[in-house]
Amino acid sequence: MSTFEPPAETLADVVLVDYGLGNLRSATRGLERAGASVEITDDPEAFAAADGVVLPGVGAFREGMENAGPLREALTDHADAGRPLFGICLGMQMLLTSSEEADHEGEGEVTGLDLVPGTNVRFDVDRKVPHMGWNELSVERDHPLVEGVEGEYAYFVHSYYAEPDDPDAVVATADYGVDFPAVVANEAGNVFGTQFHPEKSGETGLRILRNFVEYCADR
Repeated sequence: MSTFEPPAETLADVVLVDYGLGNLRSATRGLERAGASVEITDDPEAFAAADGVVLPGVGAFREGMENAGPLREALTDHADAGRPLFGICLGMQMLLTSSEEADHEGEGEVTGLDLVPGTNVRFDVDRKVPHMGWNELSVERDHPLVEGVEGEYAYFVHSYYAEPDDPDAVVATADYGVDFPAVVANEAGNVFGTQFHPEKSGETGLRILRNFVEYCADR
């Protein structure tokens, strides 16, 4: 039985970006349980009215950036204004500058949102790739998103991981033959992402989503 108690009232209005690659249904349910009113949209004008924006994602980096291309300016404007932007899985990787994935697939260089400068690299470990399943989170520094989740487990499905240019961008790590960033954030702290799926991570994921919603409400 869940010990997570949803709030009695809506805490924040959140936009879930619909660009064709997100796990929208379960992300919506998780955010609503965490206290958010959720609007699923690809309308950039909705970003300005929201307390926070969530960029979900499942799939390849190139396809993600191509699909989200019409929203690039709106997303970067939202972030540059100091407003909360939360990338999940592929959405987190899209916050970075580039990814080895496009080169690996023979598709050439693809430019990410460049909100957390760095690149995404493929696992080069003596383990099964993709990394799939539950893994322990190790919090490396303070950030509102990871409050109360040290040592908890989250659910991952990925073959690539972030390598930010600035080591301080790493908020939490997990171990899969190499310590890799599980949570990253920009210097200002308003742009952040999880490599894992909080909407699939049980109580830990709900805690992350509640932290996000409360962060949006406090801005």
